[in-house]
Amino acid sequence: MPTPADPLKLGTRGSPLALAQANETCDRLAAAHGLPREAFEVVVIHTTGDNRALIAADRPLKEIGNKGLFTREIEEALTRGDIDIAVHSMKDMPTEQPAGLILDCYLPREDVRDAFVSPVAASIADLPEGAVVGSSSLRRRAQLANRRPDLQLVEFRGNVQTRMRKLQDGVAQATFLAMAGLNRLGMAEVARGAIDPEEMLPRMRRGRASSP
Repeated sequence: MPTPADPLKLGTRGSPLALAQANETCDRLAAAHGLPREAFEVVVIHTTGDNRALIAADRPLKEIGNKGLFTREIEEALTRGDIDIAVHSMKDMPTEQPAGLILDCYLPREDVRDAFVSPVAASIADLPEGAVVGSSSLRRRAQLANRRPDLQLVEFRGNVQTRMRKLQDGVAQATFLAMAGLNRLGMAEVARGAIDPEEMLPRMRRGRASSP
């Protein structure tokens, strides 16, 4: 069993949401096994997808390497034995897992809904005709284009804080975030409202841990 002198190491990205999920994982593991919190250590690993130039460029993921951009370096560290488990958001996960790694633990399901975030409108229906909406999610873009074909859709990447800053800078008039992530960050008030699944189908699951 891990001890404060020899802690179990959890690898994760360094964004506030990634750290919140990793620390929640540590807390739950400590509680489940009756161990001190100091027996678990969060190790921040910088991934290719965290490169500021790539985020600022707002290029589609398919042009720069797809979702493995946010997990590859962490999984390489896991394979080398530098860390013991990895904690990811499911939204960052590629379809196929690298050989030798498995998905074996999920955090309890949070709010499944998408959050509508905008400084100018209270809902999708309230957006003015031709408004610019930022999203890099194919799921969200397809559903929004079907519901509001008059809107302009632009690529919009980065963590929660980066996307909020882009809204403030006028890059777009609205975007979508996960209510799950906002809740874990204690930022639920950022959402103008949670979108009913009948209006926009949510993702299947967010937040998990992987191990060799």
